[in-house]
Amino acid sequence: MSQKMLINARQTEEFRIAVVNNKVLEDLYVERTTNENIAGNIYKGVIVNIEQSLQAAFVDFGVGHNGFLHISDVEPHYFKQAPNFKMREDDRRRMGRGSRVRDDEYDDFSESGRPRHKPPIQDIFQKGDEVLVQVIKEGIGTKGPTLSTYLSIPGRYLVLMPSLGRVGVSRKIEDESTRRKLRSLMNSLNPPKGLGFIVRTAGSDRTRKELATDLAYLLRIWKSIVRRVKHIPGANCVYEESDMIIRTIRDFFTADVDEIIVDERSAYERASDFLRVIMPRFADRITYYDDREPLFTKYAVEEEIAKIDSRKVALKDGGSIVIDQAEALVAIDVNTGNFRTNDSPEETAFQLNLRAAKEIARQIRLRDLGGVIVNDFIDMTSDEHKRAVERTLRDALKRDRAKTKILKTSPFGLIEMTRQRVKPGLQRSGYRECPCCHGGGAVKSVESMALEIIRRVTQASQEPKVVKIVVEVSEDVAAFLNNMKRSQLAKIESDSSARVVLKGESNVWPEHVKIDVYNEAGKKIELS
Repeated sequence: MSQKMLINARQTEEFRIAVVNNKVLEDLYVERTTNENIAGNIYKGVIVNIEQSLQAAFVDFGVGHNGFLHISDVEPHYFKQAPNFKMREDDRRRMGRGSRVRDDEYDDFSESGRPRHKPPIQDIFQKGDEVLVQVIKEGIGTKGPTLSTYLSIPGRYLVLMPSLGRVGVSRKIEDESTRRKLRSLMNSLNPPKGLGFIVRTAGSDRTRKELATDLAYLLRIWKSIVRRVKHIPGANCVYEESDMIIRTIRDFFTADVDEIIVDERSAYERASDFLRVIMPRFADRITYYDDREPLFTKYAVEEEIAKIDSRKVALKDGGSIVIDQAEALVAIDVNTGNFRTNDSPEETAFQLNLRAAKEIARQIRLRDLGGVIVNDFIDMTSDEHKRAVERTLRDALKRDRAKTKILKTSPFGLIEMTRQRVKPGLQRSGYRECPCCHGGGAVKSVESMALEIIRRVTQASQEPKVVKIVVEVSEDVAAFLNNMKRSQLAKIESDSSARVVLKGESNVWPEHVKIDVYNEAGKKIELS
């Protein structure tokens, strides 16, 4: 299998990184320099408001809008500020237990390591208190960013988690002997007491020297953060995540990637330097692309990106999936179309659902969909087939770095799931709401508009001293009124002695309506 990481950085306003596996687009990351990316940054913040009913605090952290800090994201170190609160023994055991922490989900500190019993947030904080927070979710719509005091600083092979206070190993490293070896190796490096470290999946086969280098790198960052916290007054940034190119190579590059191709010289040099320092044995896998043909065009990525915004996605050999997004819910419907097998309808549904499950997982990653996702598969009667489709969907989502939770097939044939939302999806960040339909995806028909205008003109004709009513609408609506509703307009004119003038405009949206009413002197009358 040929796997390539393509980095398109020729446009300074936007960086795009694609992971292509056997000419199939598997992952896509897009970041615009005009949109400030603050997820992963650490800030010194100030409590500006406490909502007891939500058990949350709002924090000014210096970016112009306040962040949301829930009690579940408050690290136990802050509990000392709560009078008369004593941590229970079972919580002490939970926090001290060497629980496994899932790779790339270290930001939630693994629920097994958090205390269940917490003091009220109003007993921990007061307005004006300073707090060290990390952005774990970008603001979406009117919602501000979500913050946490459980800090995590990722390196290539390790993750520094100050609140963890021990050495842990990624849950994805399942071999027990490897886990023991890594713990022993980390303890031999004598990490500072009070700080916690997690060995990532990428560190499972690293040498002592490589882990020591990453440990020293993370400690330098932490010391810099501590210095900045002491000397920077008020709300301000104390740690900023690397740019997208370095961040993506750090977090996504594996030995399976045969080649990293970069199409911009300075980005290539940055990425090359990073590889030489952090992963020297893979430094020869990066190449500079300087052909005139755009990189994404050569590898047919642009065609795939164009399809990402489509509501309907065709499946190989027939059938399709339809994706509809709401505010906090995504509905995905599987359609049979012309897909058929030579066997029974049950086998047809089963084979199509297997194909759809793999494509659904890919589309969820590419579109960066989040929140509640409801998958409506073709109905199957066999429980064995239902379990097989569930397993296929789970397996296909294993490469997804976002946290997902999948339920069993419901009696209605639905598979419900949730996916972690860290930032707005690709569609929300790349598109704006349509001013015509306000995001609804539909506008009123010509006939509906004509009936509405008849009602509004009838009402306007009742204004005192009215002699002329000027109606400005789209050309289609004006033509419909003149041809199909002329008699009704004539009746309005005879009943009110007011003349109705229709103006059809070509460069207006379908629901455009402007009604002006005039008296005998030609002066406009304000409609009541």
